[in-house]
Amino acid sequence: MMKKDFYEVLGIQRASSQDEIKKAYRQMAMKYHPDRNQGNKEAEEKFKEAAEAYEVLSDQEKRQRYDQFGHDGLRGTNYHDFTNTNDIFSAFNDIFSGGFGGGSIFEEMFGSPQRGRRRSSGASQGQPGSDLRVRLKLTMEEIAEGTEKKIKIKRQKKCDVCSGSGAKSSGGKSSCPQCGGTGELRQVSRSMFGQFVNITACLNCGGEGTIIKDPCSACDGEGRVHGESTIKVTVPAGVQEGNYIPLRGQGNAGRRNGPAGDLIVVIEEEPHESFKRNGDDIIFDLWISFPTAVVGGEVEIPTLSGKAKLVIDSGTPAGRMLRMKERGIPHLNKYGRGDQLVRVNIWVPSKLNSKEKELLRELAKGEHISPTEEERRSSDRSFFGKVKDVFS
Repeated sequence: MMKKDFYEVLGIQRASSQDEIKKAYRQMAMKYHPDRNQGNKEAEEKFKEAAEAYEVLSDQEKRQRYDQFGHDGLRGTNYHDFTNTNDIFSAFNDIFSGGFGGGSIFEEMFGSPQRGRRRSSGASQGQPGSDLRVRLKLTMEEIAEGTEKKIKIKRQKKCDVCSGSGAKSSGGKSSCPQCGGTGELRQVSRSMFGQFVNITACLNCGGEGTIIKDPCSACDGEGRVHGESTIKVTVPAGVQEGNYIPLRGQGNAGRRNGPAGDLIVVIEEEPHESFKRNGDDIIFDLWISFPTAVVGGEVEIPTLSGKAKLVIDSGTPAGRMLRMKERGIPHLNKYGRGDQLVRVNIWVPSKLNSKEKELLRELAKGEHISPTEEERRSSDRSFFGKVKDVFS
């Protein structure tokens, strides 16, 4: 299949600067990131396509060859097609790293997991382990204060018998006869553009440069075994549903002392019986009696840090929102916190005894209990004005 023009893939002009190229790639990577498009093969292909384009156009020498000779000009360079997303995360480590700090293109997604591994040249130390993903449920109180959790996970661990080497003894490994211990196979070809060297990983040893001739009986030469571990997770205050906490090197152990994968802890919020979250603000529905709404009073309400007193002004209508400053969720990675918003609701009782009914009938005769015609019109204008604001 003929490859698309790299400039077209990133949606940029051929005269675009390096900053413009990087910005365009950031946008494409954000849009087609695998965590945002799980199971979407088309998005995955576009993610790889964008990475290939960025790898070439972000390198001045490769870009010059591509501008002059097109895709054929890339032969013999270290340019390669990305076959899986982990290669992409590894190749562009500076872009995809992040977590709670800045610098990541997924900063607004909170710790977007850096799932790739650092690439090496020549023979490698085993094969990288895979990442693991777990979900961690938190209460709103835990989110407001920050917390520390211990979670149990089943994962592949380094074999203690062979110390992860996969060999029964120190002499249980030998140099790969196919690649001579380099872990690479080189193929030289000539074209009108000159001599090119194509370097690929040795399939016989998986790029390790060695083969196991006397495997460890405990792990069958893998250098890792199945086990269970207890991991401590520190959760900062202010996280929200869907945030990531990447724990580097806490995933599955690598094959034969390869680097371990990461453990990606995904935050889930448990529903709260009293509060609803709106960003870093929390909303509480307060129910008061008609007399309290009319004459005012003091009520006790729950907050995330305990009980608090709230003054209700006289003449408070239903639907009014009262603000309690900085009683909400702390802002993640910056100072301050949200507010607690108290929405006033007036309780209309459905059951009354005869005395209560008689008192209300007498009250209904009062001069200021029922609205005047002018007050009704004023209330209608206020109501329709609010509706207009909503739909404007």
